[in-house]
Amino acid sequence: MANREAVRPTLLSLFLGFAHIGMMSFGGGLAAWTRREVVQTRGWLTEQQFLSGYALSQLVPGATNVNLAVFIGTQMRGVPGALACFLGLTTLPVLIVLGAGALYMGSNGGSVWLSVALAGMGAVALGMNLGLGVRLAFDNLRRIGPALVTLCIAVGIGILRLPLPMVLAVMMPISLAIAWWGRKA
Repeated sequence: MANREAVRPTLLSLFLGFAHIGMMSFGGGLAAWTRREVVQTRGWLTEQQFLSGYALSQLVPGATNVNLAVFIGTQMRGVPGALACFLGLTTLPVLIVLGAGALYMGSNGGSVWLSVALAGMGAVALGMNLGLGVRLAFDNLRRIGPALVTLCIAVGIGILRLPLPMVLAVMMPISLAIAWWGRKA
């Protein structure tokens, strides 16, 4: 795949690319659509660059997917690229939500078709996020140590319902030790 040195998209292509992502992932699943568009379809970032940006986007305050769009735009074209990606990602969905809200409120909250459509979008978003997680796990968890760390975090948070800060306080040092040991080996 190409990377940002080889591909320098125009501001318009960044805006249109993220408008496409925003519309295709309406209701959720943004990370999966963003990865597909940015890495697979357009080749703006490599898989590793995308994963690094996604990890960084989760660490900083704000909506992860908006942070990711700003990160990608900044990598591609600086501040103007960040604005193009942000506006592309958010403009059309915001207009649709406002229009749907007006329709919903105009029918006194009794719009069955809108409720069904929103429930369907939620199910699609859940499936896409699950698919992205499985795909990234298969692509990036090639050693037993990182796979076990991922499994422990998933079990701790998802099944045992342990608080996220507690799980991270235990697993981050273990993960760093495994990474450090893996580099030495």
